[in-house]
Amino acid sequence: MRILVVEDQPKTGAYLSKGLSESGFFVDLALTGSDGLHLAITQDYDLIILDIMLPVIDGWSVLKKLRLEKETPVLFLTARDSVEDRVKGLELGADDYLVKPFAFTELVARIRSLLRRGPIREAEMIRIADMDIDVLKRKVSRSGTRIELTAREFALLHLLARKQGEVLTRTLIASQVWDMNFDSDTNVVDVAIRRLRAKIDDAFSNKLIHTIRGMGYLIEERS
Repeated sequence: MRILVVEDQPKTGAYLSKGLSESGFFVDLALTGSDGLHLAITQDYDLIILDIMLPVIDGWSVLKKLRLEKETPVLFLTARDSVEDRVKGLELGADDYLVKPFAFTELVARIRSLLRRGPIREAEMIRIADMDIDVLKRKVSRSGTRIELTAREFALLHLLARKQGEVLTRTLIASQVWDMNFDSDTNVVDVAIRRLRAKIDDAFSNKLIHTIRGMGYLIEERS
């Protein structure tokens, strides 16, 4: 699961990023409202944690503009604790509202609750040809045969499966799975794809992971 944190206080942002990463999420951090809005619109996130008092564009405006484009679940995390602010946030389209200071365990519980019931909840099961991916249990099988994947391999497969039929560039894969800027001298994506293919495709005649020369990779069933 990928989360965007929009928080202008560097220490708070670093705390959230570290804690959420240790809780199993991939995290991007934006320090201004404008940067947060740009990422929220141009990237795919499972959830956005949004402060209200932000430089350049405040959280209210970020949410208003975001809702014109996407229905990504949004949790306001802010020091503004009045009833009026809470009501305003929810009326603008926020899915939850948590006041600072907060207990990190409560934040994670709220995040997991939103991800389970989100307005456009992610598919819990993905099927491609004879391959079944149980997203919640993080289990994969082909033709009923269980395939053991590492956490990183599962994240890579899940990304390809969610974008089934779409060509994903190495840059996109690196940023989504490794949270890194792609370096043309680094073959980490190609190596990971080879390892995933060895587990997903090598033992089966119907290959699902395909290389699009000069572009990237995609997953789909081909006759």
